[in-house]
Amino acid sequence: MSPDLKRLNVLYLRLPEADPLWQDEIIKAVSPRHNLAIYDPGKPLAPQFQGVEAVLDVGGSVGTREMYQAATEAKLWQILGTGLDHIDLALMKTFGFAIAYCPGQFSSVGLAECAMMYILMLARRVRECEANFKARILYKPTSMELEEKVLGIIGFGSSGQELARRARGFGMRIHAVDVRPIEPAILEELNPEFLGSPDDLDRVVQESDFLSLHLHLNAETHHIIDARRISLMKPSACLINVARGALADEAALSEALLNNRLGGAGLDAFAQEPPNPTLPVYQLPNVVATPHISGVTEGTARKRAAAAAENLDRLAQGVDPLYRVDQ
Repeated sequence: MSPDLKRLNVLYLRLPEADPLWQDEIIKAVSPRHNLAIYDPGKPLAPQFQGVEAVLDVGGSVGTREMYQAATEAKLWQILGTGLDHIDLALMKTFGFAIAYCPGQFSSVGLAECAMMYILMLARRVRECEANFKARILYKPTSMELEEKVLGIIGFGSSGQELARRARGFGMRIHAVDVRPIEPAILEELNPEFLGSPDDLDRVVQESDFLSLHLHLNAETHHIIDARRISLMKPSACLINVARGALADEAALSEALLNNRLGGAGLDAFAQEPPNPTLPVYQLPNVVATPHISGVTEGTARKRAAAAAENLDRLAQGVDPLYRVDQ
């Protein structure tokens, strides 16, 4: 940023339970160029927003109506997250500031690596292996090799493409669905065996040995994997969800898993968070569940902080922010 440009007054809304790394990355990216303050929930709200020209909101989940109302001088509300399903965008638009987010490319590697971890753990039946190790049982269970297995990727955007890159290294066959045309260079690089539209979703569900969800949650995608589509899956197939819990009908999924009608599941996102870890489905040896950590990586923190800093610089230069969601 040019030294003669104005330093913005920026307020960072942090999640108290988040790893300090996220705040550290924001400080590192923003404070050399702008005046950064950290919101303190223990202090009065209004004075902390006085003179603030831009707000950085982790996931969009920290901001409240009272904060929007207090941000009378804000020109930008920057969401440090990808999904918009848990914010009231219509309400936010009424306050007049630009609203931007961090699209999928900034967390895609973390999500893809987590999905690949689930695939490997389920193929190798890791939870059963751990139990047998403790019981001193050797040579069991017999596990699966991934070569020639079909990986269905529902949503072939940034994280879906990153998963395909990793899965191809294991010799998996990629079948994918997306609502938009995919760039020719990406298709040439990843060479999916099949790439279809939403009309082909049932076909991909039926053919997949592993089915991985990489969609935003909205009215169209809510329960896109419903009881009917779960019934179409191979009895040996595994569902992977690192996106949003409500993309799948969790009740139908649990019923299928508990009745041995699916091969397994790797779950990092849940309709209600935190989920109830005592539910019977989470005790199954073919279910791997983690506490919404697929995008919680140092790489995601660094990339999102850099994207936010770039938008602050653009605002200071009088240039429209990138990745706006309010237009």
